[in-house]
Amino acid sequence: MPSIQIPRGALPARFRRTRVLIIGCGDVGQRIAQALQPVAAQKRQHGPKVLALTSSPEKAAALRQLGITPLVGNLDDLPSLRRLRGLADRVIHMAPPPGQGAFDTRSAHVVRVLRQGRLPKALVYGSTTGVYGNCDGAWVDETRTLNPTTDRARRRVDAEQRLLHFGQHSGLRVQVLRIPGIYAPDREGGTPRGRLLKGLPVLNAQDDVYTNHIHADDLARIAIAAMWRGKPQRVYHASDDTQMRMGEYFDLAADLYGMPRPPRVTRDAAQQMLAPTMLSFMGESRRMRNARIKQELRVRLRYPTVLQGLVA
Repeated sequence: MPSIQIPRGALPARFRRTRVLIIGCGDVGQRIAQALQPVAAQKRQHGPKVLALTSSPEKAAALRQLGITPLVGNLDDLPSLRRLRGLADRVIHMAPPPGQGAFDTRSAHVVRVLRQGRLPKALVYGSTTGVYGNCDGAWVDETRTLNPTTDRARRRVDAEQRLLHFGQHSGLRVQVLRIPGIYAPDREGGTPRGRLLKGLPVLNAQDDVYTNHIHADDLARIAIAAMWRGKPQRVYHASDDTQMRMGEYFDLAADLYGMPRPPRVTRDAAQQMLAPTMLSFMGESRRMRNARIKQELRVRLRYPTVLQGLVA
């Protein structure tokens, strides 16, 4: 007797596992996947089914070992994304934009594919606090006017606006996370140690800028909370409570590691000594208000300050 194929959407919700699709399953994406899955293997069937888009077939085995179902596709190749149509109940989009231009064609492809099938219930997008540009050390909340000053930041603004517009006109609940510097002792390049070993300078106190941070594990928890609890078309600062200038951050890390503090130089001297990308971060100063993630998403940070996160 032939088997009866029941469309997944026809099953009552209580009999279906929630499908969460992670687009951009690098370090943070994998932390999200692990946080979504129950610790006990015997209980995994009751948790969400986690799928991840990867452009590298060779990474598929490693993702499977983490309990993630890999889907091979490339955000720069629209036809390779067709299998994503109507596939997931919720989407977490952490993939970076292309490396050049003022537009995020990858997020445009995500929108185009998602609108062709059954819409997910929520989409969380990982953006950057760089969309605000330099704020001269002012406190910044989510209502501040955007002022991107680099193409890197303009691509993020394009992605944000594209996804929020998609949500507004389709009924999809979209949340944007504006993310500062991500760190974690168990993350590749996730601490200041490498920079300190190079002896690179930081700015003098009078030229120094405020910098913002989030521990990678807390970021994963914020993304999950936004996916379940975030308001429609809502922006959240995924930032910790630290109020620290960049030089102070590196001094703190040097003291923790028992290493020499970095030399202090003027901004003019830094222009001759540091790479353009590093200089761009030293040209922007702001302090991020994070009340929304605590009040609306009910997130309690495990590492509210970089001192706690680096020590852990």
